[in-house]
Amino acid sequence: MEFIRLATGASMPLLGFGTYLIKDLAVCERAVGDALEAGYRLIDTAQFYGNEEAVGRAIRHSGVPRGELFVTTKLWISDMSEEKAAPAFGRSLERLGMDYVDLYLLHHPFGDVYGAWRAAQRFFRDGRARAIGVSNFYADRVTDLALNNEIRPHVDQLETHPYHQRREMEPTLAEYGTAHQAWGPFSQGKTDLLENPVLKAIGEKHGKTTAQVCLRWLTQRGVCALPKSTHKARIRENFQVFDFRLCASDMAAIALLDTGKPAGMPHTDPNNIKRIYAM
Repeated sequence: MEFIRLATGASMPLLGFGTYLIKDLAVCERAVGDALEAGYRLIDTAQFYGNEEAVGRAIRHSGVPRGELFVTTKLWISDMSEEKAAPAFGRSLERLGMDYVDLYLLHHPFGDVYGAWRAAQRFFRDGRARAIGVSNFYADRVTDLALNNEIRPHVDQLETHPYHQRREMEPTLAEYGTAHQAWGPFSQGKTDLLENPVLKAIGEKHGKTTAQVCLRWLTQRGVCALPKSTHKARIRENFQVFDFRLCASDMAAIALLDTGKPAGMPHTDPNNIKRIYAM
């Protein structure tokens, strides 16, 4: 496993296991258990996912010491305020069966973000959140939040994959010491990414799958990748990405695949904002 150093001084694994859309709690518990058995030590969940309890059970049953794990959860927009964030965070800890998380994120840049961030700063100071950050915040929103608060986001979790590389975010994240995490590293199956001939050719050269190439491309950039699967073989396969390295020509070829367009919902579209509020 490779790691990235956060602004807090803590180490965060460069490869984690995502749990979005694993709504069946038994399936989620099994998948997280399989991921921990395979060697994953970063587990990503969220209040909105409805599976924090299953994640917590899997961790407890795994036998992996809590101190070896990096657990992330997120605050949903229904509780995005200073007043609501504290009880919501407490409920997340209760569902996880933990007295702290390694990373707590504001899930979307909507609602009373600044009130919620004041609460998140308290969670960080009292040790119940070892790091705090944001998700789906574009450069302008990261900048505004960083300039108006004592604690800058330690992490920004963004849709990032070869078709949507987020290079425009790099100067802002570097300026504020904010680590980049990638959700949807395979574009959530909404594109032909895993069938892309350039990625397939690179994979064949290294004896790796297209998915493994995508994950290695991210981790070589210093971006933490969060693949998700409920299939044990795929979970294990996605973890085997640190035994090869992409060369400069590979990285250059992948750079040319960037469309600049997300596979998910752009957060600048007013209609998408309404859809998120309706979830």
